[in-house]
Amino acid sequence: MRASSSVVIATSLVIAAAASADTPVGDPGMGSNAAPAPATDPAAVKPEDMPIAVRMRRLEQKTQALKERAWQLKARVQLLKEQMIGGGVGAQAVVSHQSDMGSSFRITKLSYSLDGTEIFVRSDDAGETLYKTTSFDVFTGPISPGNHTLVATAVYRGHGFGMFSYLSDYTFTVTSPQAFIVGEGKATKVACRGFERGGATVALENRAAIECKISESSPESSTPAATPTPAAGK
Repeated sequence: MRASSSVVIATSLVIAAAASADTPVGDPGMGSNAAPAPATDPAAVKPEDMPIAVRMRRLEQKTQALKERAWQLKARVQLLKEQMIGGGVGAQAVVSHQSDMGSSFRITKLSYSLDGTEIFVRSDDAGETLYKTTSFDVFTGPISPGNHTLVATAVYRGHGFGMFSYLSDYTFTVTSPQAFIVGEGKATKVACRGFERGGATVALENRAAIECKISESSPESSTPAATPTPAAGK
């Protein structure tokens, strides 16, 4: 009898222990199927509701990201400077643009790239102000001696009134690549001009053109000789 009672008591203790393991502490009567508390989305928390330590950490991360961005831009500027200056002695380049387009065109964008790197860009989608500037200083500074390629790109919008108002619905893009050589100790000037070529016999889409003149001088020369180059598309 005593042995049977001991077995019954031990079995009861095992069952009680198992029931206690399935019931969370502090929440009597709740089984293992109880739903967990919903997690809070950190992105939905307002900055002012965050702990000060969390806000300070986020501010440090943003500051570090800005520092890295500034460093990348500084490195890019230094790289471009090294590409332009190179190892030459006293080489200089001056690039300018003159706008001589007729009244049938309004320039909306003008850009220049030197050896594949954009060095100048101006835009005016409305075509109301940019066309009023007739000359642009594109680039002035040191440059590495040797061969270079300059690419000028201009976008024009047709301009008309009365029976010719339909011209405003058309845009024209002209691109003019220009190769030139810079000598050591020389100052090279590339003067480009956007103009309307031909007359009534030339189709409107073929009138916009860009031509460049290259001149070179040395410190001892004050009047460099100019060499015209053909207009784009000719």
